[in-house]
Amino acid sequence: MNLKVIITGSTGMVGKGVLLECFDSPDVENILIINRSPVGISHPKLKEIIHKDFFDWSAIRGELSGYNACYFCMGVSSVGMKEPDYTRKTYDLTLGFARELLPLNPNMTFCYVSGAGTDSTEKGRSMWARVKGKTENDLMALGFKDAYMFRPGFIEPMKGIKSKTLLYQGIYNVISPLYGLLRRMPRYVTTTVIIGKAMIGVAMHGYKTNVLESLDINSFK
Repeated sequence: MNLKVIITGSTGMVGKGVLLECFDSPDVENILIINRSPVGISHPKLKEIIHKDFFDWSAIRGELSGYNACYFCMGVSSVGMKEPDYTRKTYDLTLGFARELLPLNPNMTFCYVSGAGTDSTEKGRSMWARVKGKTENDLMALGFKDAYMFRPGFIEPMKGIKSKTLLYQGIYNVISPLYGLLRRMPRYVTTTVIIGKAMIGVAMHGYKTNVLESLDINSFK
Protein backbone atom coordinates (compact mmCIF):
# COMPACT_ATOMS: atom_id res chain seq x y z
CA MET A 1 0.00 0.00 0.00
CA ASN A 2 1.25 3.46 -0.89
CA LEU A 3 0.14 6.39 1.23
CA LYS A 4 -1.63 9.42 -0.13
CA VAL A 5 -1.61 11.87 2.75
CA ILE A 6 -3.11 15.17 3.81
CA ILE A 7 -1.09 17.26 6.26
CA THR A 8 -2.33 20.31 8.13
CA GLY A 9 -0.03 22.58 10.09
CA SER A 10 3.02 22.02 7.89
CA THR A 11 4.25 25.56 8.52
CA GLY A 12 4.64 24.65 12.21
CA MET A 13 7.37 22.64 13.89
CA VAL A 14 5.64 19.26 14.11
CA GLY A 15 3.85 19.50 10.78
CA LYS A 16 7.00 20.47 8.91
CA GLY A 17 8.84 17.57 10.52
CA VAL A 18 6.13 15.17 9.36
CA LEU A 19 6.22 16.70 5.88
CA LEU A 20 10.00 16.19 5.55
CA GLU A 21 9.70 12.54 6.60
CA CYS A 22 6.94 12.04 4.03
CA PHE A 23 9.26 13.40 1.34
CA ASP A 24 11.89 10.85 2.31
CA SER A 25 9.59 7.86 2.73
CA PRO A 26 9.17 5.45 -0.21
CA ASP A 27 5.80 4.49 1.29
CA VAL A 28 4.35 7.98 0.68
CA GLU A 29 3.19 8.57 -2.89
CA ASN A 30 1.33 11.89 -2.78
CA ILE A 31 1.10 14.71 -0.24
CA LEU A 32 -1.52 17.43 0.01
CA ILE A 33 -0.77 20.24 2.46
CA ILE A 34 -3.38 22.80 3.44
CA ASN A 35 -2.12 26.04 4.95
CA ARG A 36 -3.15 29.63 5.47
CA SER A 37 0.23 30.78 4.13
CA PRO A 38 2.75 29.06 1.80
CA VAL A 39 5.19 26.62 3.35
CA GLY A 40 7.88 27.65 0.85
CA ILE A 41 8.93 24.13 -0.17
CA SER A 42 8.57 22.35 -3.51
CA HIS A 43 8.77 18.60 -4.12
CA PRO A 44 7.53 16.22 -6.83
CA LYS A 45 5.16 14.54 -4.34
CA LEU A 46 3.71 17.79 -3.05
CA LYS A 47 0.54 19.74 -3.75
CA GLU A 48 -0.26 22.79 -1.64
CA ILE A 49 -3.59 24.52 -1.15
CA ILE A 50 -3.74 27.95 0.48
CA HIS A 51 -7.01 28.13 2.39
CA LYS A 52 -7.87 30.93 4.79
CA ASP A 53 -11.03 29.73 6.58
CA PHE A 54 -10.49 26.46 8.45
CA PHE A 55 -14.11 26.50 9.59
CA ASP A 56 -15.51 26.38 6.05
CA TRP A 57 -14.18 23.75 3.63
CA SER A 58 -16.79 24.14 0.91
CA ALA A 59 -14.45 25.96 -1.49
CA ILE A 60 -11.92 23.08 -1.59
CA ARG A 61 -14.13 20.08 -0.80
CA GLY A 62 -13.53 18.70 -4.27
CA GLU A 63 -9.78 18.50 -3.56
CA LEU A 64 -10.09 16.39 -0.41
CA SER A 65 -10.93 12.93 -1.76
CA GLY A 66 -8.62 10.10 -2.77
CA TYR A 67 -6.43 10.05 0.37
CA ASN A 68 -5.83 7.28 2.90
CA ALA A 69 -4.05 9.17 5.70
CA CYS A 70 -4.39 12.54 7.39
CA TYR A 71 -1.76 13.99 9.71
CA PHE A 72 -3.47 16.76 11.65
CA CYS A 73 -0.62 18.80 13.13
CA MET A 74 -2.34 22.13 13.66
CA GLY A 75 -2.70 23.51 17.14
CA VAL A 76 -2.83 26.66 19.24
CA SER A 77 -1.44 27.42 22.66
CA SER A 78 -4.01 27.72 25.44
CA VAL A 79 -1.98 30.45 27.16
CA GLY A 80 -4.24 33.45 27.79
CA MET A 81 -7.28 31.83 26.14
CA LYS A 82 -10.72 31.26 27.66
CA GLU A 83 -12.20 27.79 27.34
CA PRO A 84 -14.88 28.64 24.71
CA ASP A 85 -12.31 30.20 22.37
CA TYR A 86 -9.79 27.40 22.91
CA THR A 87 -12.52 24.82 22.33
CA ARG A 88 -13.50 26.46 19.06
CA LYS A 89 -9.91 26.61 17.78
CA THR A 90 -9.06 23.10 18.96
CA TYR A 91 -12.10 20.82 19.18
CA ASP A 92 -14.46 22.50 16.69
CA LEU A 93 -11.80 23.08 14.04
CA THR A 94 -10.34 19.57 14.26
CA LEU A 95 -13.66 17.68 14.35
CA GLY A 96 -15.04 19.90 11.59
CA PHE A 97 -12.20 18.94 9.27
CA ALA A 98 -12.38 15.27 10.24
CA ARG A 99 -16.10 15.20 9.47
CA GLU A 100 -15.39 16.66 6.04
CA LEU A 101 -12.77 14.01 5.28
CA LEU A 102 -14.52 10.89 6.53
CA PRO A 103 -17.29 10.50 3.91
CA LEU A 104 -14.83 11.35 1.14
CA ASN A 105 -12.14 8.93 2.37
CA PRO A 106 -13.76 6.02 4.25
CA ASN A 107 -10.48 4.04 4.35
CA MET A 108 -8.50 6.89 5.92
CA THR A 109 -6.23 6.69 8.96
CA PHE A 110 -6.45 9.94 10.95
CA CYS A 111 -3.52 11.00 13.16
CA TYR A 112 -3.94 13.86 15.63
CA VAL A 113 -1.24 15.62 17.66
CA SER A 114 -2.46 16.47 21.15
CA GLY A 115 0.23 16.29 23.83
CA ALA A 116 1.48 14.68 27.01
CA GLY A 117 -0.96 15.22 29.87
CA THR A 118 -4.10 15.13 27.74
CA ASP A 119 -7.10 14.20 29.91
CA SER A 120 -9.08 11.30 28.47
CA THR A 121 -11.67 11.59 31.27
CA GLU A 122 -12.52 15.17 30.14
CA LYS A 123 -13.07 16.02 33.84
CA GLY A 124 -9.71 17.22 35.17
CA ARG A 125 -8.77 20.70 36.37
CA SER A 126 -6.63 21.57 33.35
CA MET A 127 -8.75 23.28 30.70
CA TRP A 128 -6.49 22.52 27.73
CA ALA A 129 -6.16 18.86 28.78
CA ARG A 130 -9.96 18.43 29.00
CA VAL A 131 -10.49 19.98 25.57
CA LYS A 132 -7.75 17.87 24.02
CA GLY A 133 -9.18 14.78 25.70
CA LYS A 134 -12.63 15.38 24.26
CA THR A 135 -11.07 16.01 20.84
CA GLU A 136 -9.20 12.71 21.02
CA ASN A 137 -12.22 10.75 22.26
CA ASP A 138 -14.55 12.05 19.58
CA LEU A 139 -12.02 11.53 16.80
CA MET A 140 -11.59 7.89 17.81
CA ALA A 141 -15.37 7.42 17.85
CA LEU A 142 -15.97 9.11 14.50
CA GLY A 143 -15.62 6.03 12.31
CA PHE A 144 -12.28 6.30 10.51
CA LYS A 145 -10.58 3.07 9.46
CA ASP A 146 -8.07 3.92 12.21
CA ALA A 147 -7.45 6.97 14.39
CA TYR A 148 -4.28 7.54 16.39
CA MET A 149 -3.70 10.20 19.01
CA PHE A 150 -0.10 11.38 19.44
CA ARG A 151 0.90 12.67 22.87
CA PRO A 152 4.55 13.73 22.65
CA GLY A 153 6.30 15.33 25.60
CA PHE A 154 9.14 17.67 24.74
CA ILE A 155 9.95 17.61 21.02
CA GLU A 156 13.45 18.19 19.70
CA PRO A 157 13.28 19.93 16.30
CA MET A 158 15.53 18.30 13.69
CA LYS A 159 16.72 19.02 10.14
CA GLY A 160 16.90 22.77 10.68
CA ILE A 161 13.28 23.13 11.83
CA LYS A 162 12.48 25.86 14.36
CA SER A 163 9.34 26.38 16.39
CA LYS A 164 7.35 29.54 15.65
CA THR A 165 6.18 29.67 19.28
CA LEU A 166 8.27 32.13 21.28
CA LEU A 167 7.76 30.24 24.54
CA TYR A 168 8.94 26.98 22.96
CA GLN A 169 11.93 28.75 21.42
CA GLY A 170 12.93 30.03 24.84
CA ILE A 171 12.62 26.60 26.44
CA TYR A 172 14.57 25.03 23.60
CA ASN A 173 17.43 27.53 23.94
CA VAL A 174 17.68 26.78 27.66
CA ILE A 175 17.64 22.98 27.51
CA SER A 176 19.23 22.26 24.12
CA PRO A 177 22.69 21.78 25.71
CA LEU A 178 21.13 18.94 27.72
CA TYR A 179 19.81 16.96 24.74
CA GLY A 180 22.53 14.36 25.06
CA LEU A 181 21.11 13.50 28.48
CA LEU A 182 17.45 13.99 27.55
CA ARG A 183 17.67 11.52 24.67
CA ARG A 184 18.21 8.83 27.29
CA MET A 185 14.69 9.52 28.59
CA PRO A 186 12.41 8.38 25.75
CA ARG A 187 9.40 8.48 28.05
CA TYR A 188 9.53 12.28 27.99
CA VAL A 189 11.42 13.41 24.88
CA THR A 190 11.08 12.70 21.17
CA THR A 191 11.99 14.43 17.89
CA THR A 192 10.24 15.79 14.83
CA VAL A 193 11.88 13.03 12.77
CA ILE A 194 10.57 10.24 14.96
CA ILE A 195 7.05 11.70 15.06
CA GLY A 196 7.03 11.75 11.25
CA LYS A 197 8.24 8.16 11.05
CA ALA A 198 5.65 7.09 13.62
CA MET A 199 2.78 8.68 11.71
CA ILE A 200 3.84 6.93 8.52
CA GLY A 201 4.30 3.70 10.47
CA VAL A 202 0.84 3.62 12.04
CA ALA A 203 -0.82 4.45 8.74
CA MET A 204 1.04 1.62 7.04
CA HIS A 205 0.95 -1.07 9.72
CA GLY A 206 -1.28 0.05 12.59
CA TYR A 207 -0.25 0.02 16.24
CA LYS A 208 -1.15 -1.81 19.44
CA THR A 209 -2.87 1.22 20.98
CA ASN A 210 -4.71 4.22 19.55
CA VAL A 211 -3.09 6.63 22.00
CA LEU A 212 0.67 6.97 21.58
CA GLU A 213 2.69 8.51 24.39
CA SER A 214 6.33 9.51 23.84
CA LEU A 215 7.58 6.02 24.60
CA ASP A 216 5.28 4.57 21.93
CA ILE A 217 6.30 7.24 19.44
CA ASN A 218 9.97 6.55 20.07
CA SER A 219 9.51 2.87 19.26
CA PHE A 220 9.43 3.93 15.58
CA LYS A 221 12.92 5.46 15.51
